Amino acid sequence: MKTSINTHKTILFLLFFWVGCLLVHATFVLIPMDADTQKNHLKAYGITFLALTKSTKVSWLLNYRGGSFLLPDSDWVRKECQLRDVSFEILTDENTTSLLELISSPSQNMESVVLEKAPKIAVYSPEGNLPWDDAVTMVLTYAEIPYKTIYDEQVLNDELIAYDWLHLHHEDFTGQYGKFYGSFRGAAWYLKEKKEAEELAIRLGYQKVSQEKLAVSKKIRDFVIGGGFMFAMCSATDSFDIALSADGVDICEPMFDGDPSVPNYQSKVDFSKTFAFKNFILERDPNTYEFSSIDMTNKRQIPKEMDYFSLMDFSAKWDPVPTMLTQNHTLLVKGFMGQTTSFDPETIKSDVLVLGKNESNREAKYIHGIRGKGFFTFYGGHDPEDYQHRVGDPKTELELHPNSPGYRLILNNILFPAAKKKEHKT
Repeated sequence: MKTSINTHKTILFLLFFWVGCLLVHATFVLIPMDADTQKNHLKAYGITFLALTKSTKVSWLLNYRGGSFLLPDSDWVRKECQLRDVSFEILTDENTTSLLELISSPSQNMESVVLEKAPKIAVYSPEGNLPWDDAVTMVLTYAEIPYKTIYDEQVLNDELIAYDWLHLHHEDFTGQYGKFYGSFRGAAWYLKEKKEAEELAIRLGYQKVSQEKLAVSKKIRDFVIGGGFMFAMCSATDSFDIALSADGVDICEPMFDGDPSVPNYQSKVDFSKTFAFKNFILERDPNTYEFSSIDMTNKRQIPKEMDYFSLMDFSAKWDPVPTMLTQNHTLLVKGFMGQTTSFDPETIKSDVLVLGKNESNREAKYIHGIRGKGFFTFYGGHDPEDYQHRVGDPKTELELHPNSPGYRLILNNILFPAAKKKEHKT
């Protein structure tokens, strides 16, 4: 009988010991995103995205250590972090509870946003463009985030309905072939791309490239109004709005579309049709590498070593959307140029939010707005780690820039649609 009692006590002791171990056992993985701890910020987004594809909910800890991610602990999470050289920390239930209590405190400008479902991503890019031709495709590839490439035919066939998030490649939606005429009119690549664009427009039932691109712009506009998320960089930002504003107005000179532009077309553009910009002056000279007064490239007097833009500080609890889009391990980000480098604040509509700007030069770099049920974000410049990218320059090796703050802003936009719908408020 005594042996039986001792055995019973031993079993109870082992049971309580096992339960106690469970209580202190690590049940969450924290992927820190601060400057001092994280070895590879960009690939951290890829692991977060992978978790969402596995129907694993992730908490995005806004303003906590650079916008860290909190995931349920599992062998695959640890393994992927190790394989991708992403720093991670193991938290117990008690640690996690204390952390979330800190974040929820009214005294802290922090918030925990639940990411629920991986968005379906489309990149608008012409066939044959290599991934390194565009910063977004480059960072998606590096972070191992899957995407599909679509172009005019798919857009016009209403295939955007299959996607949640759309990136606009560095495109010219006005039908002026990127305004490269002045410098590259005789270049083989320019003549080839012009010919291919004209053939595509005709095949799709349009007489001019400008007409076909306008139709594409309207489909993208409807995608956003219907609830889609659109992200554009460089010339895809202002040329998109210019195309919408010039609906029914020929702003192309003869070398672009074979006939003269409409006289005094500046007075005929309609700013009510645009997403972000107003009161801009169109550039009429076909030899000038510029679309309009929206862009600040030719108005800048900033040395490269002093070219930075600052991210705005928002309330994580009251303004989760802009807070998500500005998560970073630094508030000061290196500037970089492009055909459209940044935006003149005088041309930005009052309901558009400036997320990043260069105060010394009075220019907006990173802006965000709402259109219908959807959202758009415009980011000036071509490549966050290539200051003055030129035609024919070698690609950026992101292996050399795993902690790039400029590229992090792109990836913030990738995760933004994954947030619970109630977080999408302004």
